[in-house]
Amino acid sequence: MSLNIFEGNLEKYTDPKKYDEQYSHYQQDLKLILEYAAHMNEPIIDLACGTGRLTIPMAKLGFEMYGVDIHNGMLNHAKKKAETENLYIQFLQQDCTKLSLPIKSPFIFMTGNSFQHFLTNESQDDLFTSVKEHLQPKGTFIFDTRNPILHELAVVDETEEKFINKYNQLVIEKHHEEYDHHTQVLHCTTTSEIIKNEKLIDSKKDSISLRYTFPLELERLLNSHDFELVEIFGSWNKTKFDRDSTSMVVHCCLRD
Repeated sequence: MSLNIFEGNLEKYTDPKKYDEQYSHYQQDLKLILEYAAHMNEPIIDLACGTGRLTIPMAKLGFEMYGVDIHNGMLNHAKKKAETENLYIQFLQQDCTKLSLPIKSPFIFMTGNSFQHFLTNESQDDLFTSVKEHLQPKGTFIFDTRNPILHELAVVDETEEKFINKYNQLVIEKHHEEYDHHTQVLHCTTTSEIIKNEKLIDSKKDSISLRYTFPLELERLLNSHDFELVEIFGSWNKTKFDRDSTSMVVHCCLRD
């Protein structure tokens, strides 16, 4: 898969600092990742690591970390944060479907629903092929993806949010989400307007497309790449997975 295919779906990440401010507080996934990483003394690979939200705290705890992402701006922000903490982390700009790392790891993870960026069957296959090549025998791969709740995807969703930003300006965000049942891709568009003294001073528009994968489809995908499904949780808190779960947190291991 070429870089250009991913580049067309990266508008949400044009401002790494803003993205980091929005999501840096989220820690639910870190707790479970640390549970699986316990007692590991070999390098761990964080795929689609973004601004190092998990990579950096794990390195602070003493884990040897490799952080991989396709977005140069996100990685540069992660590197600056790591330097501030005097941490040595191998941050590498690579396409996750074509990994070329100097190690094989017992543990690879990918959080933040990044799996939904792999929009086609081919890209999902390439991802698992690449992960398999960088896992040790019986190695663990953990990732999350949103659960396709049919009654939510069946309707076009339009919402509006209003809030005051740190510059005391009114921000109006209009969201439009529409699901394509043929491709299983949700197309999301956000239009933002900034108002000051009742005048529009700035506006912008960005979009993102997200692939939804169904549970049995996911099991077939894992089996076809020699992965054994160990568990699917309904959240990072290990809740039971059911039809109303917002997430599928997938724990799988490479077969012998």
